[in-house]
Amino acid sequence: MAASSSHDRLDDAYDDRLDDEFDDAFDDAFDQKFEAMFNSIVNAEKRKKKKRAYIEREREQGHARLWNDYFSDDATYPSHIFRRRFRMNKDLFMRIVDRLSNEVPYFWHRRNAIGRLGLSPLQKCTATIRMMAYGTAADAVDEYLRLGAITALLCLENFTEGIISLFGDEYLRRPTTDDLERLLNDGEDRGFPGMIGSIDCIHWEWKNCLTAWRGQYTRSF
Repeated sequence: MAASSSHDRLDDAYDDRLDDEFDDAFDDAFDQKFEAMFNSIVNAEKRKKKKRAYIEREREQGHARLWNDYFSDDATYPSHIFRRRFRMNKDLFMRIVDRLSNEVPYFWHRRNAIGRLGLSPLQKCTATIRMMAYGTAADAVDEYLRLGAITALLCLENFTEGIISLFGDEYLRRPTTDDLERLLNDGEDRGFPGMIGSIDCIHWEWKNCLTAWRGQYTRSF
């Protein structure tokens, strides 16, 4: 009987040792698997968060070229070319730039942490006008004005909000009786009696209308 009891105790001890070894092996395998999965997730996140490549656009040179081309005393391009490319005369454009640069924080000409000046109000406003006047993509102004697509879109957003805020009460309103009379007189003097606003191709036929511009000067009714 004593021998049988001793044998049972040995079996129990052996079973306990096997259980302990199994638990240790399971814990080791689980830890290895968990660590491998955790590392794969972390590495995947690191790959997703790659930093965008910084491009030194030399924005100061962009401002200097813009100033010399259109705004200096001996500007490269005369006023009639400015009027065509900006869709307004220079005095009106400068009035808009002056109001925005003084009253809208986004257009303030500020220095960054290292003392370097950011994009000038002229660059920001010109980028917006070029996109609106020509209907170009945001990155189309980069090479000349030296600002990226995201910045150009921010310029457009803040420009439109600033125009509504600063000039809305004066210009973005219904025409008064005096306004309508003046517009009708202007239209009649130019050979379009009874017309208010721009020429509409639905009512006036162009003899040599450019096919590339088809649909751009008609209204949707």
